Amino acid sequence: MTPVHRDQLADFLRRRREAIRPAEVGLTEGPRRRTSGLRREEVAMLAGMSTDYVVRLEQGRSSQPSTQLLGALARALRLSADERDHLFRLAGHQPPPASGSARQARAGLVRLLDLIDGTPAVVLSDLGETLAQNRAAVLLMGDHGAFTGDDRYLLHRWFTDPDALAAHAPEERERHSRSLVADLRAAVGRRVGTADEAVANRLVGRLSALSADFRRLWAGHEVAVRAVDRKTLLHPAVGRLVMDCETLVTPDQRQLLLVLTPADAESRERLDLLRVLGVEEFPGRQVHLG
Repeated sequence: MTPVHRDQLADFLRRRREAIRPAEVGLTEGPRRRTSGLRREEVAMLAGMSTDYVVRLEQGRSSQPSTQLLGALARALRLSADERDHLFRLAGHQPPPASGSARQARAGLVRLLDLIDGTPAVVLSDLGETLAQNRAAVLLMGDHGAFTGDDRYLLHRWFTDPDALAAHAPEERERHSRSLVADLRAAVGRRVGTADEAVANRLVGRLSALSADFRRLWAGHEVAVRAVDRKTLLHPAVGRLVMDCETLVTPDQRQLLLVLTPADAESRERLDLLRVLGVEEFPGRQVHLG
């Protein structure tokens, strides 16, 4: 087992925390703040862990962090790919592969999420795995980072979970299904001959075994990269929201930033109401993007 370099890990985490201004992660700088960097409790909140554990990490007193925890810290601290790899090595783990399913959201995309925090936005892999969300997206759709196993993939939820369809207007579901499958076909095609081709093929195989609807659409061999779209979301707290969706794709086409803006005045008012209500009013609910 690779040893944990606790002193270096503690120093690196502390210095990265102190180097980030609150505004960079969507937090306000109050008048009583004594440091320009983040507080430990703010890092804990952003990473979804206890403040006590962050303290122990920075004091070199923690157990070996898991890869999941390190990924959460890397996102919270807005680490670059090189910094993330360094973090993993200090903690005694091999860094995630640079290729593969690209499950670590690019630092630049995460910063964009912070800049547009009032507008729902999500970073997805090319296979439809949610890599990061801003607060507005969590309020609108729930915390997609909580999914595990195959449910990490948008398509798997869409074709196997009835709740995924229930969150969308019935008249749009067939169109969204075709769009998702066509986008997956394009992603699979880009991976042919690469080291992670098998990841995409296994996902297709599992979906084909579970869903007759997916098999039907996959057999049609439609290919189309996700771009501009319009979705009608059915939210249990504020009702129907018509959202325009813009997609920005990274140069390697492995990750994309999906931004959802209200398409009409009524949807804008309902989205504003959702921000006021906050997530406490409806914890655990999920809207699945189609």
